[in-house]
Amino acid sequence: MFTLALQTLGARKGGFVGTFVALLLGAAVLGACGVLLESGIRAGSSAERYAAADAIVTGRQEVELTLKDLDGSTLHESQPLPERVPLKASLAEGLGKVDGVRTVIEDDAVTVRLADAHDRPVPGRHGSALQAHNWAGLRLGDFRLTRGHVPRTADDVVLDSALAARAGVRPGDEVRLMTTSVPRTYTVTGLVALKDGRAPRRSVLFLSDPALRQLGPAVQAFGVLADPGTSPGRLAHAIGSALDDDRLSVHTGDGRGRAEFLDVVVSGSNLVLLAVAIGGNVLLIAVFVLYATTALSVRHRRREIALLRAIGTTPGQIRRMLASEAAVTALVAGVLGSPLGLLLVYWLRDRFAGHGIVPPDFPLALSPLPFLAAILVTVLTALAAVLISALRATRIRPTEALGEAAVEPPGLGRGRKITGWVLVALAAGSFSTGLAQHADFFTLVSLANSLVLILVIATAVLGPLLSRAAVRLLAPLLDRTGVTGYLAAANTRANVGRLAGAITPLVLAVSFASTVVFTQTTALRESTDQVRAGLVADHVLTAPGGVSSDLAAKVRHLKQVESATGLVKSKVVGAGQLLGAQEAVSLGAQGVDPGALGTTIDLHARDGDLSNLSPRTLAISTTAASWLGLGVGDTARLHLGDGTPFRGKVIAVYTRGFGFADVTLDHDLLLAHTTQKTDQSVLVRSADRADGQGLTRALSALAANYPGTVLRDGLAVDDQLAEQRANAWVNYLVVGLIIAYTAITVVNTLAMATAARRREFALLRLSGTARRQVAGMMRKESAVVVLAGVGLGTVLAAFPLTLVALGLGGSPWPAVPGLGYLAIAGITAALAVGGTMAPTRLLLRIRPVEAIGARE
Repeated sequence: MFTLALQTLGARKGGFVGTFVALLLGAAVLGACGVLLESGIRAGSSAERYAAADAIVTGRQEVELTLKDLDGSTLHESQPLPERVPLKASLAEGLGKVDGVRTVIEDDAVTVRLADAHDRPVPGRHGSALQAHNWAGLRLGDFRLTRGHVPRTADDVVLDSALAARAGVRPGDEVRLMTTSVPRTYTVTGLVALKDGRAPRRSVLFLSDPALRQLGPAVQAFGVLADPGTSPGRLAHAIGSALDDDRLSVHTGDGRGRAEFLDVVVSGSNLVLLAVAIGGNVLLIAVFVLYATTALSVRHRRREIALLRAIGTTPGQIRRMLASEAAVTALVAGVLGSPLGLLLVYWLRDRFAGHGIVPPDFPLALSPLPFLAAILVTVLTALAAVLISALRATRIRPTEALGEAAVEPPGLGRGRKITGWVLVALAAGSFSTGLAQHADFFTLVSLANSLVLILVIATAVLGPLLSRAAVRLLAPLLDRTGVTGYLAAANTRANVGRLAGAITPLVLAVSFASTVVFTQTTALRESTDQVRAGLVADHVLTAPGGVSSDLAAKVRHLKQVESATGLVKSKVVGAGQLLGAQEAVSLGAQGVDPGALGTTIDLHARDGDLSNLSPRTLAISTTAASWLGLGVGDTARLHLGDGTPFRGKVIAVYTRGFGFADVTLDHDLLLAHTTQKTDQSVLVRSADRADGQGLTRALSALAANYPGTVLRDGLAVDDQLAEQRANAWVNYLVVGLIIAYTAITVVNTLAMATAARRREFALLRLSGTARRQVAGMMRKESAVVVLAGVGLGTVLAAFPLTLVALGLGGSPWPAVPGLGYLAIAGITAALAVGGTMAPTRLLLRIRPVEAIGARE
């Protein structure tokens, strides 16, 4: 049967083109997602400041939560921490007593902002925040002093050569550094560079140890140099056993790079989630696409399969033949898709970096494993699709097979009908549950995500019934449009199964794309509305690298200011609840001054009183309340961004969490547990009857003391919603893949269906039908397919979008931009018409007498 399969592939190349292209694209995307997944798991970069250390001791950059599953069993789940976990200086004494330890070097760091002699801010490489380190920590890395001398006084600073070049300074010049206060002038006494001459991945500068201590640094890590003859692995084991603290991590080898570059580790965790989400969606769509293309291919080969059954071929032999065809096609497509996947992964990495999801220089881990896995999944998916598609064709008896090959089998089997109506009932139950649970955000979103999938599967199962209903609705209209309309109506009535095969991929494209795109537009609309409605402040002070935390206090002392607060952003980690099971969740958090909360930001409290905010309390959004299962008066058990446990009483539940943050804490509390110790912005509310121009001048003069700080009239919505917009872009990427996949299905399905009708076209032309009339008939059939597919897809998308809109804003009306919907519907319609009319025009160029005598 394998030989027969190869002969069939050679003789029916055109019939396998669509399946081959779908498999090729699937293998490429799955391979790229596999590389992203492996890169996220192995995320790290070569150590630079820690390259000379045998071991690095840091805080554990993840928190482990104990959760309960649906069955009541206990499980443990880790969640990465976005802020650097600080260490206690007293830890050095214990490290020094460990066997094999020769020297312990403390690495202190504080986030700074650098301004050149003209008070122009100088960002770090790739726009990263700058950190000043103690000079003693230089011994831990590969840096060497190339010019000048070490920092000796409290006013000396040493820069890396690349940073000095960007700032336009050299030894002897002056620069200004800001931490949590106004800038202070330092003299550049020297330059350092990596020993191999490379520019460091992250720009660094060094101060003398006493000078750095004046800035209030955090102990970032301890570098350990081993005694001669002590291996790094043995040293790490000794340190771990001696300290016996699960809040600490010991890094050796490549782990030193992960300890040094926290941004790579955090973005790697995000990349894992994105790779799984994109790969999962692609695999799901691939199953639909491959089933549709293989089912159509098997349907067009009914005569061939019937003949094989009539001459004694067993069902098992036919299944092996079809499986061999699918395996060979999938294997070739998977191998050829691997180079395409390699190009795609670099393109995706650059797009992710452009949206701030990963650093611009995020390293990719390249190995053959992801591509081998993608080839395996591609082959298995193709085999499953073809075997399911061939079930009916191989089960019937030979005499029945020959009869069915001549005429399309009417109706649906009992099992298919039962399955379809069960899915419809399940979808109706999910939608009704969502309407009843409209206050529970995450239940609604989960139901919406599953609802669109159930509806699309139900449409595929009940396709002929839905197509018959569409024909009953549209065929009478076609009958009134002349001869071509009459022929189109007759064809659609007689070939409902063929029509269903053409409509289903359109439904898939429109429903999936509409649900994903308009979920994002609805979320962004709600978030934008909340930002604009919730910002009560008249003025906003902001800077690209953050605002010094003492600026808000100085603004408050201005006579024309009623209130002002710094706005600091971070994340908190807690145990969420979803459909009865617990899972680790990371929520956006903001810190504000409790006294200025109502006058600068109006979070619109639904329950409780926001004025009771204090260092021991918190307020949460309706979304967080839904996820955490908390209400006013309950005690929240969370972990701050650096892993510090926080227990606080919920004093209010507010509705504007999408525009601001899901958790609101005391400003000073949250600020103390961030890495950069800076505010995102300062919100200012002017006093009644204040001189607007006078206040503007006063604020501008104050901002001038902090290089890079600018005065605005309000929060920039794009900046406030940057993370949401990045997430929206990822979902738009998924939509693009969906459209690409369904394009393959639509074009292949309609092209194969049209190509199979050449004898029909020839007979029509021999009986007197003009070429333009046949083309007109096909245009009207295409119109039926487009109207039915786009219309049904739109209806199916309306149900999950209603649940999403209820969850986001309490209103059942989603945000559906007209141009966005027209783009989805227009692209889908163009694919359908092109997939029908292109092969039609090619077939009409063949002489009727030649076409009617051609073999199938």
